[in-house]
Amino acid sequence: MTQISNKIFCDDFLIHLDFQNKLLPNPYYDYPYLIIKNFLSKSSCKKIVQLVQKNNDAIDAKIRQKNELFVQEALNKQIRKTKIYELEKTYQKIYEKSFFKHQKEIESFFSLALTTSTPVQVLEYTQGSFYKAHSDDSNVLLKDDAIVGFVNVAPQRKITSVLFGTSWSEEVQLNNSFNGGELVFNYLYNEKKEHVTLRPEAGDMLLFLSNPFFTHEVKEVKSGYRLTLVQWHDAVVQ
Repeated sequence: MTQISNKIFCDDFLIHLDFQNKLLPNPYYDYPYLIIKNFLSKSSCKKIVQLVQKNNDAIDAKIRQKNELFVQEALNKQIRKTKIYELEKTYQKIYEKSFFKHQKEIESFFSLALTTSTPVQVLEYTQGSFYKAHSDDSNVLLKDDAIVGFVNVAPQRKITSVLFGTSWSEEVQLNNSFNGGELVFNYLYNEKKEHVTLRPEAGDMLLFLSNPFFTHEVKEVKSGYRLTLVQWHDAVVQ
């Protein structure tokens, strides 16, 4: 394993592979990702959950695939099983205000200048929902079941942000928490050589680079209700 921050290591094969976006944060940070505590209040998160559950306009989330000519989106519930909602306008403004408040902190951490962002996706994971291992900007290339590279399918995605609307909990309270559903970085390890696994609190935002170093998955939700607000951000290196 190769050390990429004070407390985190990555699989060696990533260091030797050639792929388009190979950025990493400052190696002297404790962690190569940023967590902003209380990005939104728990009361705001609770209200967003209530509004989503009254909304009947959900669509099934798709995955990006690249063929010989172009990138297309496809529905594949063996890889991704979750639903997408739009964020209500009042809370869109609250979210944007908080993001602007933290923007300089985010840019400083990643040494990038943010340019454009996608609309916020509200992702609902109910019991049995999951999202298997994936990189947000690339598809993996395999040969004889071995990873030989990555092909970039979303070059405008430099940073991924995930705001958690509900909390991970051992004892699930309906609509406010969930069990299972951990976010796991598949190629990152802690000092005990364990996969980096996050069990978030409602209101906290996680930000990480969208490249293959940060390939991740959402484990199957065992019980409860997992809600996240996800965006992807383009940026230029400062």
